[in-house]
Amino acid sequence: MFSAVSNLGAGGLSDISLSDTSNGVLYGTFAITGLISGAINNLLGPRLTLFIGTLGYALYVGSLWCYQTQGTGWFVIFAGAILGVSAALLWSAQGAIMMSYPLEKDKGKAFAIFWAIFQFGSFIGSIIALAINIESGKLSAVSTSTYIAFLVIIFVGVASSFLVLPPNRVIRSDGTIVKLEATSKPHEEVVGMLRLLKDWRMMALVPMFFASNYFYAYQGAINANIFDGPTRALNATLEGAGAIVGALMIGYFCLDLKWFHRRTRGYLGLAVVTVLVIIVWSVALAWQVTFTRADVSDTNRINYHDANYKGKGALFFFYYFSDACYQALAYWIMSAMSNDPFTLARYAGLYKALQSAGSAGSFGMDAVSTPFLNEHLASWILMLFSLPLAYLVIRSVKETNYEDEKVVYVDDVKRQHAEEGAAPPASDDSIEKASVEDREA
Repeated sequence: MFSAVSNLGAGGLSDISLSDTSNGVLYGTFAITGLISGAINNLLGPRLTLFIGTLGYALYVGSLWCYQTQGTGWFVIFAGAILGVSAALLWSAQGAIMMSYPLEKDKGKAFAIFWAIFQFGSFIGSIIALAINIESGKLSAVSTSTYIAFLVIIFVGVASSFLVLPPNRVIRSDGTIVKLEATSKPHEEVVGMLRLLKDWRMMALVPMFFASNYFYAYQGAINANIFDGPTRALNATLEGAGAIVGALMIGYFCLDLKWFHRRTRGYLGLAVVTVLVIIVWSVALAWQVTFTRADVSDTNRINYHDANYKGKGALFFFYYFSDACYQALAYWIMSAMSNDPFTLARYAGLYKALQSAGSAGSFGMDAVSTPFLNEHLASWILMLFSLPLAYLVIRSVKETNYEDEKVVYVDDVKRQHAEEGAAPPASDDSIEKASVEDREA
């Protein structure tokens, strides 16, 4: 739902500068918290981390509604800061679950399913906004009833966080347990974070992480400044559709193709992303050079009925189609580096920290009315620069991590406790299996 609000342009606010300031603060606190959010998830467990993480979204959407009715701009900025903290927790827990719970051969599909569901919320929310606002092309901000609909859906998501199982209670289809420990220990997190910062692969992925949300500020600014209310909602709907299709395509038909070795699938995914980034952003550049911020006014906003809207909807569709593929590749690379949920939670935390730092910078650029062309080129160049470094990391991907990270089968745990004459506890010290037989590739 947060994505749906954001995709409406300026978070559905009539004050674009306030939206940019709030988003800048949001991503600033997100970036700081993201550095430790993986450790917090490992200490608290995914269920509690997800619950705390979802609460900030309700507060933020509520602040937008309050501003719409009461004009409380300070509350929007404050809620943005709180959301940055809670979102870091949510995304670290989500990343650890998505990257560690599936089998190695299914990690691309796991991302595809998650991203499709995630963007389906955005898609449905945008349809709600479109249906509510479609009758009035003169609305400069989203209606109150839109915010109410969003809040109802968000609270359903808050409640659903308690349905998530911890890693020690999840058994994969091949009989392996994700992790015997439900939570980590503080000193383990300190050591784990130091190891992460010494890993050259994570350092090589820093530009990719930083660039992965940088372009949202530019795309949101274009949507907010160039189009009227109903057309912004239509563009947001197309963005959601593009993200869903893109995630499913690259997850199922590229990153998890069973006919290719793991590293080859990574190369194929990188090639797809590279082609998309070049083509989509080249088309966007051809349109961007035809106008500047000085050309923007309330009297010449584009409506989807207008002749000059032709092709713009397709551009927003492929903006998010290519974005889904870019995000999928980043997550796939991280998940190919490890199967351990605690390690992957730290990876996800650093990923979101750097991603949010980029977002904070890009929203800061937009808040001071940086020329649209400069924002476009900055977003595009960052993505292009990150791809060769991603290639270097993909070159180091192994066919499997099962030999390095010894796995535990649930049958072995049951057998051991049966021999000891005791029932297996809910959480215990790790029992590592020295050799793994009959493992799925």
